[in-house]
Amino acid sequence: MTAARDVLRDRLALETLAELRPGEFVAEVPLSGLPETADRAMAAGLRLASLFGSDEGPGGGFAVHHLWAATGPPGFVRVWAPVARDAPRFPSIAAKYPVANWFEREIMDYFGLVPEGHPNRSRVALHDDWPENVWPLRKDFDDRQVVPRVGGQSRPYRPVIGEGVFHVPVGPVHAGIIEPGHFRFGVAGEPILYLQVRLFYAHEGTEKRFERLPWRHGLFLAESISGDTSVGHALAFAHAIERLVGVEPPPRARHLRVVLLELERVYNHVADIAGIATDVAFTVPAARAQILREGLVTMQERLFGSRLLRGTIALGGVKCDLTLGRRREILLDLEGLQREFDDLVTLLIDSGNFTDRVDGTGILPNQVARDFGVVGLAGRASGLDLDLRRDQPHDAYSGLHFVVPLEEGGDVRARFMMRAREVELSLVILRHVLEDMPEGRVRSALPDALPPSSSALGWAEGWRGECLHWVQTDGEGRLRRVKVTDPSFKNWQGLAHAVPGNILPDFPVINKSFNLSYSGNDL
Repeated sequence: MTAARDVLRDRLALETLAELRPGEFVAEVPLSGLPETADRAMAAGLRLASLFGSDEGPGGGFAVHHLWAATGPPGFVRVWAPVARDAPRFPSIAAKYPVANWFEREIMDYFGLVPEGHPNRSRVALHDDWPENVWPLRKDFDDRQVVPRVGGQSRPYRPVIGEGVFHVPVGPVHAGIIEPGHFRFGVAGEPILYLQVRLFYAHEGTEKRFERLPWRHGLFLAESISGDTSVGHALAFAHAIERLVGVEPPPRARHLRVVLLELERVYNHVADIAGIATDVAFTVPAARAQILREGLVTMQERLFGSRLLRGTIALGGVKCDLTLGRRREILLDLEGLQREFDDLVTLLIDSGNFTDRVDGTGILPNQVARDFGVVGLAGRASGLDLDLRRDQPHDAYSGLHFVVPLEEGGDVRARFMMRAREVELSLVILRHVLEDMPEGRVRSALPDALPPSSSALGWAEGWRGECLHWVQTDGEGRLRRVKVTDPSFKNWQGLAHAVPGNILPDFPVINKSFNLSYSGNDL
């Protein structure tokens, strides 16, 4: 028994806690014990990273899994409880811990398991025309079938009450090329009283599709979950598979993975700064930021064959390499980028027209961000000191020492500054790993089959926040369940609480300051 297991076992009062592998712990509890374990986890300073269901197949029941992230000692604790097939219900913790709200409703929609005691048991993932008693993640559901749609009354939105108070609907079809999502504002003139968000128009049944894919092909599906997070999700899936089979990528591959992940972080943050400037009508800095972003993705295409780094991660390592000359080429490009980026940030911050629009706009208070489990740059902009690169280091991050930047304001300016400071940190990390690249192979061989009836968790700190992939195999070593947790799934709830109290014309810049993924959320 390791010291980490001892500490977590005592804190959570879980005598059956087992350590599957370093940083990954699991315990089975009775269904009635889930709320009590959640109370102990919260009291011990753990946070709920994910919550999901699984169908154990013919002859078995279901299971509900709570995934807790710990920092002292570091690791993830999965607490699960069996659910009988003839009694499909489980105790909810959402009334006490709002971060569980959407997770539990998603289980209800996809598995037909009722969260008893949940404060709002309306659908979150399935839309109004989806038939009753058809649960798309159960094993007996064929995702290739055509599901007949049903008519009837749509789920009502929150009513507007009072003189001069009315609804403003936006979407689900938007101008431009963004994906679909519906925003329903309750307004009194221009001030926003509340915002209701309805998503899952882009649902593609991704988790179900994993179940009929050969496990090696799962990497291609993972990197397409969210187009701007190809590396983040590919790494999370690859880590899960590698931990499952006990294979570690070579040191050179681990360094190259950091290069790819940080490049993905930089080009996305620069693009978002362009978007924020656009939404406050500051077109010259927006154009300059877009030029910087274009230079980055052009460099990525030249060096890796993909503008958005698709197809660069491999199971067991990477599919690309960088010669000494190409590493020097990247360093020269990044040196020029830093000079121009610093000038761009100074131009924006020194402009009163810009700061008037972003200061105090779209505030997400620290406690609200904590309650809803907001992660990534949005959480750090509200003072949440969370970053898997430091807290649960993967790849070559374990050999790096850096300070995670934080902002306290929780407003658009704080989220803008988080992007600026993270770009600066990424450039420091990139210089270090490019100059200190070890020699050797870029890929380790994996066995021909996955171990049967096993599971493993993979994670990566993507540019938007943590990407989690839990992989479970069946008795023949095939993929039985792949649970994907994209950072947007928790952060959308944070956005809904950052908007009220602002005026309607400020919504675009608040939304862009979060820049959440529709496809990553909807899966």
